Amino acid sequence: MIHQPPVHFLGKTLTGQPVQKQVRKLKDLDNIFLDQAAFSAADMNRVVYEVFSYLPVDEGTEGGLFFGMTHLYPGTVGQEFYMTKGHFHTIENRAEYYWCVEGEGMLLMMDKHRNTWAEQMQPGSLHYIDGYTAHRVANTGGGILSFGACWPSDAGHDYATIVKNGFSRRLLSVEGKPALV
Repeated sequence: MIHQPPVHFLGKTLTGQPVQKQVRKLKDLDNIFLDQAAFSAADMNRVVYEVFSYLPVDEGTEGGLFFGMTHLYPGTVGQEFYMTKGHFHTIENRAEYYWCVEGEGMLLMMDKHRNTWAEQMQPGSLHYIDGYTAHRVANTGGGILSFGACWPSDAGHDYATIVKNGFSRRLLSVEGKPALV
């Protein structure tokens, strides 16, 4: 039996000794945004999002689950909203859940045939992300977008495919509203 120190989840906060925190700054998101001139002119040390993860078993453990909370800040690079890096799972058939706690955003998903679609995220929305599906989140609101995630501990993250090929469509601010183009 695994004995872990207690972890606390209170709405949008995940705390406790074993909780890991990862901070992604703009400089960590090179080659994600379309407008490279706007990206280069931006403050590279600006925090775009923070991820708090509870990993109670070793990564790669079959049958285990991981739990996380992400806080994605508002902002744009050119016409694109701040977004997470996006990834496929290394073990491609692993699914994941996201749920929105606070703020407004869009969950972008893309299948292996490069078909891309989006689902609106708002407080209380629950999103099932099928295996074989790349996913990323964009903050389309004026405040912090906070969302939870639960995924298999053996899923892994393939960020490289997204860095290399991107998503087939982009979420842009067009006349102040999100548009998938």
